[in-house]
Amino acid sequence: MVETILIIAGFILLYYGAEWLVAGGASFAVKAGVTPLVVGLTVVAFGTSCPELVVSIDAAIGHHGEISIGNVVGSNIFNIALILGVSALVRPLKVQMQLIRFDVPVMIAATILFVMFFWDRTFSRTEAVVFFVGLIVYMVTVVRMARKEVKKNIEAGISAEIHTEYGTVVCLFFIVAGLVALVAGARVFVEGSVMIAQRFGISEAVIGLTIVAAGTSLPELATSVMAAIKKQSDISIGNIVGSNIFNILCIVGIAGMIEPIYAPGISNSDIGVMVFTTLLLFPLMKTGFTISRFEGAILVIIYIGYLCYLWPK
Repeated sequence: MVETILIIAGFILLYYGAEWLVAGGASFAVKAGVTPLVVGLTVVAFGTSCPELVVSIDAAIGHHGEISIGNVVGSNIFNIALILGVSALVRPLKVQMQLIRFDVPVMIAATILFVMFFWDRTFSRTEAVVFFVGLIVYMVTVVRMARKEVKKNIEAGISAEIHTEYGTVVCLFFIVAGLVALVAGARVFVEGSVMIAQRFGISEAVIGLTIVAAGTSLPELATSVMAAIKKQSDISIGNIVGSNIFNILCIVGIAGMIEPIYAPGISNSDIGVMVFTTLLLFPLMKTGFTISRFEGAILVIIYIGYLCYLWPK
């Protein structure tokens, strides 16, 4: 009964958190003079990844490296295969050129670096520092690119795509309230889910790759689907790409700097699926600069297949 209550409460918090975050983030984009895509790549993406950050740091400190890294690997697979897939099924997602030219290549580079560093199933403090420095460089670059784009649009007389309906204070309130609700909802949901999973004797690696990964990624799912419904493709896609970059560079970076991580239970197959889905996103985006419903269905099928492979373990 306790586990069921926790899961239901988590879902409610995630729903309203996503609603507030999308509303506040989209409106704040116009008022702050940045594009909705940048908001999706930064504020929304990093905000919805806070649950992964909290869980992975807690797991690393508690010497549960397989949950910590399994959370990151599983979340990145979940984000692309299931969340983008479901979002595209709800509404085809238009892709901006910046994603193809810069952000997705950064995500691919971060994933490859992850594989190289994790070859020995360990993340040292030095490797973690490299990740965190990479995050700072990425953030600075994104903000600079956004400012240049906004300046060009102003000079060309192009207005913002989103028209704000809230004042600045209300926007900030929605963003903060949304992030708090998302983090709390994910934490409560994960606690209930892990309690149930442990009763069946499932390994920490599988718990991290599935239950914890899916639970901490529910903010991304709720936010991206809600953004797709509201025709905010920039926030929907930017949220996922930004979250995957954040998961590797920031979460592994911070967790690894606090405590070196050892996770022998994460297999090459798990890493391979993460790399495959990451690389697959690039050609899907380039086909007509849209992720269609058919392509979304393919992504969902890939995730279902991965779960079928993983669960017997």
